[in-house]
Amino acid sequence: MQWDFPHPFTLPVTPCAQDIDGLNHTNNAVYVQWCEKVGWAHSEALGLGMADYLRLDRAMAIRKAEYDYVLPSLQDEALTLGTWITASDGKLTMERRFQIVRNSDQATILRGRWDLVCIEVGNGKPRRLPPEFCQVYLPALVGR
Repeated sequence: MQWDFPHPFTLPVTPCAQDIDGLNHTNNAVYVQWCEKVGWAHSEALGLGMADYLRLDRAMAIRKAEYDYVLPSLQDEALTLGTWITASDGKLTMERRFQIVRNSDQATILRGRWDLVCIEVGNGKPRRLPPEFCQVYLPALVGR
């Protein structure tokens, strides 16, 4: 597949009937849900899940999200979601990128980007990345 960055964390998806909107395409909101799904799956595969976030009283929260809807996808089309952690200041912020590729022709359907900020779960205020986050997320950074 033609990925924007090397070695994506991937998940397969296939739009089903309830994912399709009035234009007979996958609804844009479904893509956003898929990005959340693959982002969490990647974090869990790296070793940090929701239980860890709650235990540490820290979380990576979306500060800004951008999605470029490049092409439509249709019901029953096999797609692959890819994600990467592409940047971090090592103190407070990270960037996560997304790409959705249609398997049949390798066409990119969507590109997305999240700007993330570390927060204290209990009050929502920005806080420094805890050592556990740095140990797990920073080695997973990919080059541009």
